[in-house]
Amino acid sequence: MTSCSVSSNPPWRGLAVLLLAGFVTIFDLFVVNVAIPSMQAGLAASFAQIGFIVAGYELAFGVLLITGGRLGDRFGRRRLFVLGMAGFTFASLLCGLAPDANALIAARVLQGLAAALLFPQVYASIRVHFDGDAGRRAFGLLGMTLGLAAIAGQVFGGWLVHADLWGLGWRTIFLINVPIGLGAIAAARHIPESRAPERPALDGRGVLLVSGGLASLLVPLIEGPAQGWPAWSLWALAAAVLLLAAFHRQQRQRQAGGQLPLVDMRLLGQRRFALGALLVLLVYSTSSSFFLGFALLLQSGLGLDPFMAGSIFAPCSLGFVCASLTAPRLVARWGARAIVVGAVAYALSTGLLIAQVAVAGAALAPVQLIPLLIVVGAGQGLIMTPLLNLVLALVPAAQAGMASGVIATLQQIGAALGVAVVGMLFGAALAADAGAAGQAARYSAAFVAGMGYNFGAALAVCVLLWLLAAARPAR
Repeated sequence: MTSCSVSSNPPWRGLAVLLLAGFVTIFDLFVVNVAIPSMQAGLAASFAQIGFIVAGYELAFGVLLITGGRLGDRFGRRRLFVLGMAGFTFASLLCGLAPDANALIAARVLQGLAAALLFPQVYASIRVHFDGDAGRRAFGLLGMTLGLAAIAGQVFGGWLVHADLWGLGWRTIFLINVPIGLGAIAAARHIPESRAPERPALDGRGVLLVSGGLASLLVPLIEGPAQGWPAWSLWALAAAVLLLAAFHRQQRQRQAGGQLPLVDMRLLGQRRFALGALLVLLVYSTSSSFFLGFALLLQSGLGLDPFMAGSIFAPCSLGFVCASLTAPRLVARWGARAIVVGAVAYALSTGLLIAQVAVAGAALAPVQLIPLLIVVGAGQGLIMTPLLNLVLALVPAAQAGMASGVIATLQQIGAALGVAVVGMLFGAALAADAGAAGQAARYSAAFVAGMGYNFGAALAVCVLLWLLAAARPAR
């Protein structure tokens, strides 16, 4: 198959391979959180380096997502799938063999770049080869697979670190990708090849400008506080503004010249879509940062092993999956107001969780957090799943593909930004309480400080969602 026509005989074996690829890319997004304390101890990593290990993958993943989709359209989606999986497998091997924190950061960035080549081919191939009921089943299976990947990242990943197989410790969470990746490459022959009828031109200059701008923004936010905000960090923030402004101008010029831009800036000029894009950025900025802060609290602060920490957090992921499955029916009945209710539940449960940790302090019993964790996860599920459909419905059909790429990119950039901001607050609180008597008390206070951002962002999401819901008819 060489075009975007839908196959009359859906390749279900190929779907299994695509689902496996979706699983490992999301698994590696979540699994690193339960291994962070072990990595920190084993590699003598600084708090800033830990932030880079998490955010480097998300940032690299985010900035190349649109280009990854374009490359698949142009050169063949199965071909890019194999290339992306090969790069992801090799980068995972480098992660597992990393001799120090800097090498691990570099390998994580490479892993994120490979994931950005791989992941768009999963969505595009399902869209091309499955239609009607088969398409709904295929995307339903994909959604379930990604939800299970989040849970497995916490529970199975925690078990892998705790089991310390062959004395490898945290390295097994990356090395396990090697046989999986090799198997997926061998089975990729079951995915029919496809390309876009019109092959879009690539925009290397745009990729460099936006990548440089975002890196110049996030690197000083992660590294600057630990070094007392040296001059280079302030210059980097100024450079970020200039580079992103240059990206905006270059994209407009490219569009005016009749070329396809990475981002159609007219989209962001549409008030409701811009509001929706800001919502996506805020919501996803609270996700990975929460995983990171909670893992540090349970393991470094309270001394739980990775498996127990992952098991305590698993109910949150379970709440997310259940709410994600329920959300479409609620939105169909109540419209956008159902998402507002989910946002309020998310904000309130986040605030109550922070209060519970603040009151208990060093005496915190992690099991007591499980009821609120379930509500936090459910609140996320009630927002995230229908929010993407709500925002994409704000744009004309002709711009849907471009808008999807922008929103997918903002998801990952938001996650990286959240890790940077929460890491800055968390690290500052740890440094301020350096003389405190107990580790548990220090990390509880740091968790409360870091999650202050999440609570504020969740409240802002409530207000923005209410404005967005009020600005358009209920669906």
